[in-house]
Amino acid sequence: MYSASSSGWNAGAAAAQAPSRPCSSRRPLEIVGVVFMFLYFWPLAVTYLVWKFMGYPVPHELRRTVEENVLNPLRNMRWGAPSSFAGTGNLAFDEYRRSELERLERERRRLDEEAREFRDFVEELKRAKDREEFDAYMARRRNSGPTTA
Repeated sequence: MYSASSSGWNAGAAAAQAPSRPCSSRRPLEIVGVVFMFLYFWPLAVTYLVWKFMGYPVPHELRRTVEENVLNPLRNMRWGAPSSFAGTGNLAFDEYRRSELERLERERRRLDEEAREFRDFVEELKRAKDREEFDAYMARRRNSGPTTA
């Protein structure tokens, strides 16, 4: 009989070769923050823990906004390294790089717009299917005659 706790022991060589997940450097800060929240305002700490155990659910549009405006610029930043927008000294290459980055950004925006349109299309299909099923139900109900309670 295998259990979840013993599956790592029974995995054999495959588990030994698999890379281990690095420990998050924010974990201690998170624990300290939760402890302080419990000390000063416990409802907020409970709310945070429920939100965490639910898998950090965030409405899609809010998540997209935060990613575009906060996370992507931070990811693109190279800490301690020269800026990626600094010139290389070769004007032709710098112009080529700038034009390629602009082209890629236009392409990314176009793909984001297509994804948004597709989500809207799928949502409209779901609404149409739901409407069709509801209409069929109502027609079947009308055809079955009046019911007495």
